[in-house]
Amino acid sequence: MDFTPPPIEDGFTAEKLFSQGFSYTYDDVIFLPHYIDFAADAVDLSTRLTRRLPLAVPLVASPMDTVSESAMASAMASLGGIAIVHSNVPAAAQASLVRAAKSRRVPILSEPAFAAPSAVIEHEDDFAASPFLLVTDTGAGGGKLLGYVAKRDWTNQKDKSLRVGDYMAPPPRRAPWNADLNKIHEIMENEKSGAVALERDGEVVDLVVREEVERVKGYPKLAAPATVGPDGEFMVGAAMGTREDDKERLKHLVKAGVNVVVLDSSQGNSIYQLEMVKYVKSVYPELDVIGGNVVTMYQAENLIQAGVDGLRVGMGSGSICTTQEVCAVGRGQATAVYKVSSIAYKSGVPVIADGGISNSGHIVKALSLGASTAMMGSFLAGSHEAPGAYVYQNGQRVKKYRGMGSLEAMTKGSDARYLGDTAKLKIAQGVVGAVKDKGSVLNFIPYTLQAVRQGFQDIGASSLQSAHDLLRSRVLRLEVRTGAAQVEGGVHGLVSYEKKYY
Repeated sequence: MDFTPPPIEDGFTAEKLFSQGFSYTYDDVIFLPHYIDFAADAVDLSTRLTRRLPLAVPLVASPMDTVSESAMASAMASLGGIAIVHSNVPAAAQASLVRAAKSRRVPILSEPAFAAPSAVIEHEDDFAASPFLLVTDTGAGGGKLLGYVAKRDWTNQKDKSLRVGDYMAPPPRRAPWNADLNKIHEIMENEKSGAVALERDGEVVDLVVREEVERVKGYPKLAAPATVGPDGEFMVGAAMGTREDDKERLKHLVKAGVNVVVLDSSQGNSIYQLEMVKYVKSVYPELDVIGGNVVTMYQAENLIQAGVDGLRVGMGSGSICTTQEVCAVGRGQATAVYKVSSIAYKSGVPVIADGGISNSGHIVKALSLGASTAMMGSFLAGSHEAPGAYVYQNGQRVKKYRGMGSLEAMTKGSDARYLGDTAKLKIAQGVVGAVKDKGSVLNFIPYTLQAVRQGFQDIGASSLQSAHDLLRSRVLRLEVRTGAAQVEGGVHGLVSYEKKYY
């Protein structure tokens, strides 16, 4: 590819645009089209999350308690991305979330409830969030599987005083934990069974029912390989803090098999984080550490010198974050990503653009401005895989979505992220809201990725590395959009329309 700057001066280089004293968001800037000599399907979106951790697609689920738990982790890994499991739970519980995601190779996770055969199910809450209840001799995981009770069968059961052992279905055919969807479906067809038990080391880790298999098989075929480690397990990341007790949390996470840790702080350039980076690298040298959050070159350089393997960029750009408003500190996300990336790449440290992602165009901008991955919160919240139950609000099916700086989240422990865990007064830097039902990430993320490929095609970049080279060689040009230009660039002039991209 020719990286010679165009003979006609048109638009601005990123270097010039981002050195004029303005703090730009993604919507403020627009890339000018370049030359196309390849198909959109030929665009290679493979990247690196950290120095040593490759990803097939550049998408990361944010460590928020309304976004990333086991179901999101297994789904993102199956798509070729990764999720960072939040730390707003006790260390042992977080480690269990990591283990649950890594204990299977299908993006189906029911988090089963258990009961003994002598138990009596009195309320549907006994099923927790699972569509069934596993019956074991001990009434807990790890016991011998005797059968299972589907929630719909219990609902249709007239005599609710019966013991589950009196009407449970017999134990289904078993399959190894790493069986894929095709293998599970084959077993169901051969056995004429509606369920298959996934087993690992003699222990049943989950039950997969036919409805879930058919649901997932109906989604777009996954083109990218799953994010799998050398041990054959899904790769999963986890967040942790910078306090002394986080060293104990780290032990739990390492034992659970975590593949990367994120030091979760709203302002990462602190003595606490610098010391924790050095601690993790000295005690667990094979474990990659992502530092942040940062928005300036100075912040980034300090963490790079401390030994981070990746940088998380963003401060106050999330839809539920109020840091810029409350603390008057932060930076427009487009400017932050470009500035940090321009120094991080010199040390081979990948950048994660965290926050401000509302559509596929924002992902294109984040990656083209130097980021290696885009981290998303609200974009994934409200999905089938996000934690929480759906409720109806003003006629819309929604799920709760809250900032980790909200008072509600802080009461669960996230105040340490804002260095407020020792403060007498808690000051919110986030809000609690709701996002509409988006369906499954297994359905809408493939369409999002195809839109990103088309964006890369328009700017003449056949890969992330190509986009970065075009930017740094001053071939790729940008402009600032006026308010009117932003209106013109979206849907306008219609009485009504249906917003549907796939």
